[in-house]
Amino acid sequence: MSRVLVARLDSMGDVLLSGPALRAVAHGKKPDGSHPNDVLLLCGPEGASAGQMLPDVTETHTWPCPWIVNPAPAADAQLTNSLVDFVRASRIDEAVILTSFHQSPLPLALLLRLAGVERITGASTDYAGSLLDVRLKPGEDFVEDQPEAIRALGIAEAAGFHLPSGDDGKLRIAPSEEPDRLVEELAQEGNYIVVHPGATAPARAWPALHNAALVELLEAYGHRVVVTGGPSETSLTATVAGPSALNLGGRTSLRTLAEVLKGAAVVVTGNTGPAHLAAAVGTPVVCLFSPVVPAVRWAPYGVPLELLGDQDAPCANSRTRECPVPGHPCLGSVSPEQVVEAVERLLGGVASLATRRKVWK
Repeated sequence: MSRVLVARLDSMGDVLLSGPALRAVAHGKKPDGSHPNDVLLLCGPEGASAGQMLPDVTETHTWPCPWIVNPAPAADAQLTNSLVDFVRASRIDEAVILTSFHQSPLPLALLLRLAGVERITGASTDYAGSLLDVRLKPGEDFVEDQPEAIRALGIAEAAGFHLPSGDDGKLRIAPSEEPDRLVEELAQEGNYIVVHPGATAPARAWPALHNAALVELLEAYGHRVVVTGGPSETSLTATVAGPSALNLGGRTSLRTLAEVLKGAAVVVTGNTGPAHLAAAVGTPVVCLFSPVVPAVRWAPYGVPLELLGDQDAPCANSRTRECPVPGHPCLGSVSPEQVVEAVERLLGGVASLATRRKVWK
């Protein structure tokens, strides 16, 4: 059995999108016959909880990467040596570095080389020299305009790891081992719609009052609504939930949130981690998607989807965290009535043609 380090040093959503690649590494048979493999996931602080829920990951190690984490820790000897020492002690046979198009695998590859890792795979537009044994060239070996889950899987496949027969390549998390009382109570009360109004980047968030109006409309249509959010979003979720929706802001762990999303008929959210968590549990998503990053790459993957928002707005592909356009028109122009219509389409089992054209054009 080989011991393989797979690195994805970004956010919760990025780690969830690496799930198919991780399963390929865990179960994919190499030419030398080794199968299956021990998988050690190296992730950042924001992705650790998601990494711990992925199936087929033997161990998760958290390291605050100074060229990815924001705000960035000092790139000093103590920080870099801590990773080198850990990798040496873990007896890693090879490494697969998963990155997005705007990231380079080379700084991490250098540290892994110093730690003694003999075989490293990554995708790099820059000359890699002796840092990568298998180098994919974006634009030559693969196109960038594809879902991030497929991009990650392509990097794993270049290393020689392929999904086993019968694996559909969709996002997935390991099932919960213990029942959750909150989740059981929700299920007993009947169907519900989840509205998750928060986002780590303000440019990706639909306005709070739009979310609140949506909740009122959904309830007027006869739907039970559950509003979710993290501990720092309790004021937002209280505003959105209003007097009658169930406000779970700050009340759920990531595991419990996954179970809440799994029980929902539809999830309404922006381009944020819970959108990918909903996809990982198989729940249809209405995604209010700001085009600061391309939808074809980061839209919820592998589930019925309604994608709303002006994908040709001036902020497109800017990767900005704060909206540069007054009035936030890419999302502010989406009305609560349009979101209700999108929810009803998903409940009816037919996503709109507009979504298909936006995501798969």
